[in-house]
Amino acid sequence: MVSPPKDSLFVLVKSLSKSEKRQFKLYVGRLGVNTEAKFLALFNLLDKMKVYDEGQILASGIVKKTQLSNLKAHLYKQVLISLRLNPVNQSIRIQIREQLDFATILYQKGLYKQSLKLLDKAKVMAIENEEKNVAYEIVELEKIIETQYITRSIPARADELAEQAKTLSRQNVMTSKLSNLSLQLYSMMLKVGYVRNDADLQSVKDYFEAHLPSYNRNELGFREKLWLYKAYLWYSLLVQDFLSAYKYASKWVDMFYEREEMIYRNPVFYLKGNHYLLESLFFIKYSSQFRETLERMEVTVSGQAFPKNDNVASLTFLYVNNNKLNLHFLEGTFDKGLYLVNIIEYGIKKHQERIDQHHIMLLYYKIACLYFGVGDNKNCIAYLKKIIHNKSLKMREDLMCFARVLSLVAHYEAGMDYHLEVQLKSTYKFLLKMNDLHAVQKEMIKFLRRLGDIYPTELKNEFRKLYNELKKYENHPYEKRAFLYLDILSWLESHLQSRPVGEIIREKALVATR
Repeated sequence: MVSPPKDSLFVLVKSLSKSEKRQFKLYVGRLGVNTEAKFLALFNLLDKMKVYDEGQILASGIVKKTQLSNLKAHLYKQVLISLRLNPVNQSIRIQIREQLDFATILYQKGLYKQSLKLLDKAKVMAIENEEKNVAYEIVELEKIIETQYITRSIPARADELAEQAKTLSRQNVMTSKLSNLSLQLYSMMLKVGYVRNDADLQSVKDYFEAHLPSYNRNELGFREKLWLYKAYLWYSLLVQDFLSAYKYASKWVDMFYEREEMIYRNPVFYLKGNHYLLESLFFIKYSSQFRETLERMEVTVSGQAFPKNDNVASLTFLYVNNNKLNLHFLEGTFDKGLYLVNIIEYGIKKHQERIDQHHIMLLYYKIACLYFGVGDNKNCIAYLKKIIHNKSLKMREDLMCFARVLSLVAHYEAGMDYHLEVQLKSTYKFLLKMNDLHAVQKEMIKFLRRLGDIYPTELKNEFRKLYNELKKYENHPYEKRAFLYLDILSWLESHLQSRPVGEIIREKALVATR
């Protein structure tokens, strides 16, 4: 069942912390006439509500139905103004734009000299912080003012401003082209997933080469390099070149550690870069470097200087816990990772308004894998049901597919034969609608379908046949992806050797680090 859309104003009010609510009331109360204002009464009512109820608002007598829309719009604007005044939200970009606004007001009053002085300071701040779009706006306003504020230095200033405008324009065009390419590749990843054959590979390669602008690396600033590395990263992930993905994610993260002030000015890019670096390390199974990278990120985000706004807090929760789960998968320490389940469940409730459904379902899938690793198949199935029964999950059919395949395996492991038959029929119906069915998935389905006809004495031999069949796909350029979602080979080895799957994975991790 799809939940109804939530009212934007209600969601905004509910997102406010205690200190932000207190500041809003102080902001409203700065003028005595506002203490009885209708928008404040509406704010207090929304703050008390558990669920948005328009009928309750109208029954309160605060406002008539015909006036409600306007009152809500006014309150929404006042809350945003209050948040903008909060020192916590005073990012570099807001500070620069504030100076640009002040300079514009001074210019409109004819105070050209004062306006130019403010603009010059704002421009230096913008260029130092890689805010080149607003720097270009500042230069354009300087050019307008210089045509009206005549001084003897105008010839030199004209040349200087023209050159600055040309440089900033060129840099902004490069940033725009690279960010467009990065966005399109990301969209391709969500809609299509990894390349599945040579034709897909050639198509992605042609697209990338056709849209990658010519560049001189020595002329690129921090922001341009950031988008360049993002574009190469997405290309590498699409074509399943995980070593290349590691290379460009490393370059991305290294830039931040080389210019540490950028970590605090661009915390979202810092977090995302580390997440993709960790994801690449997970794909190439480099567990020691994975642990070191995760610990370094955790130390940074827990520091006093790291920004503490809602968006950053949600992303920190998502990326840190996602990768803590991955670390336990890499090292085969499933039992030691069970403590994360309660932490993640609490975090999902706390941050659910700021985390999309796909990422929540991905966390559920990884929790299911954690339970599967310790042999708790019933809890594994319970978490997989959250994904399988989710009707609003539009993207990433591969996640749904692997959830269903793992569910089949878990039902078999739990001895739930009747449920296994039901699951098989349901999974077949789903897979028939999919275009992205890989050889590994097909072999698993065929094997599970035959299970009912296999005598117990023949079971180990059938496991060995399946293992030998799947083993040849382990390093296949287009089939290896299946093993990233579900370590079927280790599961089969555990049956063949009569040992826990976690023990098998731990041994592999130890061999990989030698």
